[in-house]
Parts: sequence; structure tokens; C-alpha cells
Amino acid sequence: MLKEQKVILFTDVCCLVLLIAFLLALPAKLFRTPTSYVLEASNGELLSASIAKDGQWRFPVADTIPEKFAQCIVAFEDKRFYQHPGVDILAMGRAMRQNFKARSVVSGGSTLSMQVIRLSRRESRTIWQKLIELLLALRLEIGHSKNDILKLYAANAPFGSNVVGLEAASWRYFGRSPDGLSWGEMATLAVLPNSPSLVHPGKNSARLIKKRNDLLDRLVVFGILDRQTANLSKLEPIPGKPQALPQYAPHLLNRFKTGLGAAGNKGTRVTSTLDYELQLKVNALLRRYNNRYRANDINNIAALVLDVKNGSVRSYVGNMYQPENAALESHVDMIRAPRSPGSTLKPLLYASMLNDGFILPRTLIPDIPTQIGGYAPQNYDLGYDGAIPADQALSRSLNIPAVKMLQQYKYQRFYDKLKKLGFSTLNQPADHYGLSLILGGSEVTMWDLARTYMGMARTLNHFNDYQGKYNPRDYDDPAYLKGKRDTRYDQDEAQLNSVIDHGSIWNAFNAMEELMRPGEEGLWEQFSSSQRLAWKTGTSFGFRDAWAIGLNPDYVVCVWVGNADGEGRPGLTGIDVAAPVLFDIFRLLPTGHWFQTPKTKLKKMRVCRQSGYKAGEYCRELREELVAPAGEKTGLCPYHKLVHLDRTGTYRVTDACETPADMKHEPWFLLPPAMEYYYKIRHSDYKLLPPFKPGCDDAGSNYVMDMIYPKQNASIYVPLELDGSRGKVVLNATHRNADAKIYWHIDGAYVATTKNYHQLAVSPAAGKHTLTLVDENGERLVQTFTILDKAEN
Repeated sequence: MLKEQKVILFTDVCCLVLLIAFLLALPAKLFRTPTSYVLEASNGELLSASIAKDGQWRFPVADTIPEKFAQCIVAFEDKRFYQHPGVDILAMGRAMRQNFKARSVVSGGSTLSMQVIRLSRRESRTIWQKLIELLLALRLEIGHSKNDILKLYAANAPFGSNVVGLEAASWRYFGRSPDGLSWGEMATLAVLPNSPSLVHPGKNSARLIKKRNDLLDRLVVFGILDRQTANLSKLEPIPGKPQALPQYAPHLLNRFKTGLGAAGNKGTRVTSTLDYELQLKVNALLRRYNNRYRANDINNIAALVLDVKNGSVRSYVGNMYQPENAALESHVDMIRAPRSPGSTLKPLLYASMLNDGFILPRTLIPDIPTQIGGYAPQNYDLGYDGAIPADQALSRSLNIPAVKMLQQYKYQRFYDKLKKLGFSTLNQPADHYGLSLILGGSEVTMWDLARTYMGMARTLNHFNDYQGKYNPRDYDDPAYLKGKRDTRYDQDEAQLNSVIDHGSIWNAFNAMEELMRPGEEGLWEQFSSSQRLAWKTGTSFGFRDAWAIGLNPDYVVCVWVGNADGEGRPGLTGIDVAAPVLFDIFRLLPTGHWFQTPKTKLKKMRVCRQSGYKAGEYCRELREELVAPAGEKTGLCPYHKLVHLDRTGTYRVTDACETPADMKHEPWFLLPPAMEYYYKIRHSDYKLLPPFKPGCDDAGSNYVMDMIYPKQNASIYVPLELDGSRGKVVLNATHRNADAKIYWHIDGAYVATTKNYHQLAVSPAAGKHTLTLVDENGERLVQTFTILDKAEN
């Protein structure tokens, strides 16, 4: 009795061990072969794909399998698939009889489940391996549904050449998704895995057609197709040469592959936030412009479209992808490439100065010849306005006012502001860039630039959402993976302060709206259907980069045009080549409303109409402006002064020659001489100061002269002429009195006298010099400059 119990126990243990071995026989992951990276649009359409690491086109397992393929493959390979437990005894018996009769292997009798096991194990086809496949097929059926098994088969079956899986085969042979295949096309693919080495597109066409047609006839027998549909399907051509897969967003796919977006993503298939139709339209648009610009050897173009409302990427074209021409370097993703931003940072400086109380929206900024420590910025048109409102300086993208503003704001402070805004390419100290920071002296990426402007737009859009507070996540990176960004922020995340406040952003966007648009867009205000846009262009030094960035409450669009290798080209400017692309992209987008005015974050302030400063006691012409609260910190207007005139108002007088009772005291808009010199040319309504009444000069008490060039402590290099002698430097001064004479002295020695037009060409020796100007009334102007012996690098 005890012996029998031991035998039973031993048998039970053996059965348990066998059962455990059976249950553990199947690995947790059947297929460990690398799969292709696949990028889909937000609607599931294929945008781009790359070949797997082992050189195979093998898509990841799909979530669903087309019903047509399921019916075709079951009818062709395993007609009792839905009835057997993984092994079809009847099919096995039939195969054994056929093989015995033919004395060779003519039929395998394998079920689809067994084929999945064989595909995963890749072992030689022997009787022993067949038995293992049989057991593992039974185990597969225990843990997987029939639909799961079909999906595994469809994703891993060979379809000839280096094509693995239904989805890859559908794109390679028919150029579209398997969901869109006809019965004839699906039947063609269903017969390929049966003998992929002998029957595949391009070879053995007659045999492929016969197998397909036999399957169509079988579908009729099974009642899946009617005879007419089968006959029509037989007339369809079979595929020839494999087709290239779509490459509508290869640079975004590569961004995902390189790990910038793959973190936390388990597979190689990713559904992006891209709008499929928009991506194709932007691609087509950029290709047309690229073909046009290549005539001028401008080879590369990129565009990025962001959805402001949900903070996502709607279109991503990192370059015009042309892999067939390696010289074009079209593989370079210009959205991620650090490039000089030109003038595209100027609105950020304008908004920052408003935010921190340095200027008001229309504060006059000097626009005169400027030299700062050997750095001499120039406006694009090489002209000068003398003085210009800050918003107009921005809309006209004038360089000298921008440098003057940065000089006032301090480049170190602006550098820190850009860092807070998330610019990732400022990898040098602030002193490395200096004042050139505002004219493209640094490098930025299109991604950072567009993200910053999107953050500003989101901040302004969310004004009412957070009761006037700010959410720092508005400046988060745009999401390009679907479902990766939560746009429903908690109120707890809102803060009282931000990098740039609502009012300053609103004023900056309004100033950016005033830019003159290129071509026919210049008449945009005449059309009621035109979109209101805040936009800015930029051109880097040497005409290497052309930028245009625009936005409204719904979208941010950024465009870059140039050469990936940094070669400059004539005519490569933001307004000429990038702005037209920008506006054409906006034509593809829905027209929306403009930003709401954040009234509780703006206050009305009385400002001088002429100067744009906070009104002082001598400002007569006033206007009300909506300004950021920090505008209270700005100073009173420095350009309106009280002038004393005689009773007729013809002459200026002093108490030395006129009694106060006989004087007229009038407020006067009075600019410094250098600013006045250029300002009066462009403003015919500018009133010059009247001359002093004869015998009533006020020598020594009025600032009447100014040096235009050189400025105080300037360092100048004068090139040598061909004969070895030093060339000349042209000194330029201005005087309030157009008829005044100026007597020039260098190092105490008289040099010359000028009248009306105060320019003088001189050849000073190398070294430091003192320049003294004296007018007829004894007014003096003294400053120093240095002539360099050699050019400074």
C-alpha cells in the first residue's frame, strides 16, 4: 500500500513538473527581433518609417488586423484555425499521407499557431523540432486569443526580400496601409509567406498570380466572396518593384529615434501630434519654395507649426528631405540646429524692457551713428532716424535702436532673461556675446525660438484661466507625441509673477503686428478676411540664415531658409525668402481671433505724444496708452523743456537782456544735437530752436554741439594707402544753428573751420588724441579718440 502511494506521489510530482515546464515553456516575449521605427500622424496615417537594425522592413505588432487579411490567411493556411486548440489533427494526418505517398515533404500540416512558434524560434525543420512546435503551439493557444495569434503572425511572417510582416509588405508592395487594400491585393499578400523565397513580387509572376487566384476561388467556396468580386479581383495587377515608404516627417522620426522623445516609450511605433493633411501641405509648399531658391544656391528650408491652445506640434519639416543628393545635406534637422537668430530676439528685448520698467511702448530711442568700444552697429538701410519710437524700431527691425536699448537694459540682464526663457544654446558667458546678442551674436534653435513665442502666446491666452496669475508650464517644450502632455493645469501651479507679464506681451505682439508684410500681403489690412499676426523676420550676418516667425492666439509658425553648411548667399534675407513662406503657411491654417486685452494687467498712462515718455510738466500734446504696471518706474520726458522767448516769439532771450515781464515761456520739444540732426530730416514738423536775440547770447550754458563720429573714447583703425601713407578718417559733428561755424582743434592745434556741413577728413598719427570743437559763441566740445597702429581682431 505504501509503495503504491509513493508511485502515485511520484506520478503526481512528475505531472506537476511537466505541467509547470509546459506552462513556462513559452517565453514572455516571443519575438525579440528589432522592428522598424514608425511615425504616425495624429489620425494614425503613416508619416515616416525607417528600416530595422537588422536590415529588414519589420513594423511593430499592430493593434488591429484587417478583417480581409484574417479571412484570406485562414482560408489559405489554416481553415480550421478557429476550431482547433493550436494543432489540427486532421491536417497533420492529411500531410503525413501526402508526404508518404510522394516520398518527400509536400505538405507540412502546420497551423498558424505552429507557424508563429516556428517564426519565433527559427530552428531547423526536423521531426523533433516539429514536436516542440506542436507543444508550444498548444501552450500559445492557452495564453493568447486567436486574434492575438493572427496579429503575431501578420507582424512576423516573411513576405519576400527584406520585407517582414503584413504592414511593411503592404507599404512596400502597394504603397498604402493594409486597411486600404482590395481583395485581390490582400489575397496576393496572403499567399506570399507560404513560399517567400520562390514567390515574391518581381519574380515568378505566373506562379504568384495562380496562387492568388486559387485563394480567391477558395474564398468563393467558403462564402466569403461572391464570384463576380473574385473574378474582378483576378484582373488586378500584381506589384512589381518594391516602393519607397513615405518620408513625410523623417526628421521628427529621427528626433524620436535619438532619444529626445523615446524616453518612456516602450515600442518603436509612435503616434505623433502632427496633423496629417497639414504636414503634407507644408511639405509640398516648402518643396516649391526650395526648388525656386536652389536657383540661387540656397539649398535648405525648414518650418515648424505649433498649436498654441494645446501646446503641441502640428507640422514638423526639419529640412526638405532629398537623400538622393548628399551634397544638399538634407538629413540635417534645421529645427534642432543652432543658428544665428538675426533680429528674431528683438521682440523679447522690447517685452523685457516693458516688463522691467525701462521703457514705455512708444519711448523714443536714439538712432544715430554709434560706436561702442570698437563695435559699430549699422541699420539694414544704412540710414538714421535720429530718434524713433521703440515700437516702430521693432516693427522696422532697426539695429542701432536695438543696440541702444540693450545698452540701457544691460546685456547681462537680457542674457539671464533668455536663460530663464529656456534658450539651451547660450553655452558661453554673457560677456562672450556682449551687445551683439541682440543682433544674432549668439546661436539659437528653431525649437527654442518657437517654444518661447508659443509660451508667450499661451501666457496671454491663459490670462483669464488663472485670474491674472501665471503658469510656468506655459513655456514647456511643445509635445509631439500624442498624449504625452497634460494641458489641464492645476490652479495650484499658478504663480503671481512670470518672466514676462501679460501687459508687456500684449504690447510686444501689437508692435510685431505693425511690420510691413511682403508682396501682396502688404495690403493685408484692406481685406476683412486677413489674419491678424504678430511676426518678425531675422537675417544673420553674412546672409547665412533667413528667419520668419509669426503667431496668433492659435498657432505659432517658424520658418528658416539657408544652407545647412552655413554658406551665405546674396538676397538670403528674412523678409525676402522666409516671410513669404510664413504667410503661405498661415493661409493653410484656420483664421481665428486676436488676443484679448488683459485690461486688469494694463493701466492707462498719460504720455507725451512726441517722445513716448511719461508726461512731464512741459508736455503739451498728451495721449493715453495702456502700459504694463512697471511703466510707472520710467522717468519723465527728458526732451520737453521750457524755453524763454522775447515778446514776439522770434528770439530766445535771457534775463541778461530781457526782463521776465517781457518774456514768453514756451514748452519745447528739444532733442540732443546728434539726434536732432537726423530727426529733422525725416520730420518736417520738428521745430528748431529760435536763435538768441542779438546781444543776448547764452554762451556756455546750452548744449548746442555733438559729435556724430567718432564718439568719446572711440578706437579707430585707419588703413594704410598703397604708397604706405596712412589714410584719412572723416570726423563728423552737428550744431543746432545751421549757419554756425565750428573751429576744429586736434591736440590743441587749430586744424580747420567748417560751416553748415561739419565734416572734416584728417590723418592723425597713431595714438591718443584730444579733439576740441569751438563755435562762434565760445561753446566748446572736448573729447578723446585713439588711432590704432594695427587693426584689432
